[in-house]
Amino acid sequence: MKILSIQSAVAYGHVGNSAAVFPLQRIGVEVLPVYTVNFSNHTGYGAWRGPLISPDDVRDVITGIEDRGVFPQIDVVLSGYQGGTGIGDVIVDAVKRVKAANPSAIYACDPVMGNAKSGCFVAPEIPDLLRDRVVPVADIITPNQFELGYLTGTEPASLESTLESVDLARAMGPSTVLVTSVERPDRESETIEMLAVDDEGAWIVQTPLIPIKANGSGDVTAALFTAHYRATGSAQQALERTASSVYDLIDATYRSGERELQLVETQEAYAHPRLQFSARQVR
Repeated sequence: MKILSIQSAVAYGHVGNSAAVFPLQRIGVEVLPVYTVNFSNHTGYGAWRGPLISPDDVRDVITGIEDRGVFPQIDVVLSGYQGGTGIGDVIVDAVKRVKAANPSAIYACDPVMGNAKSGCFVAPEIPDLLRDRVVPVADIITPNQFELGYLTGTEPASLESTLESVDLARAMGPSTVLVTSVERPDRESETIEMLAVDDEGAWIVQTPLIPIKANGSGDVTAALFTAHYRATGSAQQALERTASSVYDLIDATYRSGERELQLVETQEAYAHPRLQFSARQVR
C-alpha cells in the first residue's frame, strides 16, 4: 500500500506527518510524506519556530512526485490539519489528479477544527472550507464529535443523535465516517468511545479514558484506521485494530510522564495490536 500524506511536520514531538508516518511504516505501508509546515514543535506550546510552507511549494512537491510516475500506484491520499485555504485547494487538486491516475484510490480527510473543550482553534475560514469543499470529495472522514457537529450543523451527544449526524455527513460525500472521542452521556464512567460507519453498518468500541491530552493521537488514529480499512474493507476490523494500538500508545505516554507521544517506544502496538477491545455493531 502507498499513502500520499499531506500534513504538517515537527522536529520535536509527534503531530501531523511526524505522528502518522512511522506507525504506518511499522504496519508495512509505504508513505510519501508531503509537509505543509516544518516547525520546531507543535503550536500547543505557545511558541515555535520554522516555516509555514506556501501552497505553491506544496503543490510543486506533489507535482514532482507525479513527474516520477508514482500516482497510478498511490492507494490513499491522507490529509490532516490545514493551515489555510490555499493548502485545501492544493489537497483537493492532488486528490483529483491521483484518482485520475488510479480510479481505485481513496481520499481520507481528518477535518481538524477543534474540540468541545477548546472550541475551534483553526483560522476562521477553515471550517467552511472543510465543510463546503474538502469533505464532499473525501471517501473517509475522521472527525471528533465536536467536528462532526460543526460539519452537519447538529449537536451529537447520544448514540442515536451521533448516528443521525453521521448520516448527514455521509450524505455530503464520504462513504465512511470514523467518529473519534465519542462521549455520550449514558456511557460507562471513565470511558470513551469511537464509532465507525460505512455502507455495511455501524460499530462502536469502548476503551478506558486516560486522563491526558495527547497531541498527535488523532493523527495516528486517522492514519491507522485509514490504512486498516483500506487493507481489510472492514470497518469493524479497522476500528478494533486502531483502538487497540492508540489506547496502548496513549497509555504508554501517560505512564511515562512525558508530554509528547511515546510513538517509537510503542511501535509493537501498531505492528502487533493486542486486540483487547471488541467493537459492537449498533446498526
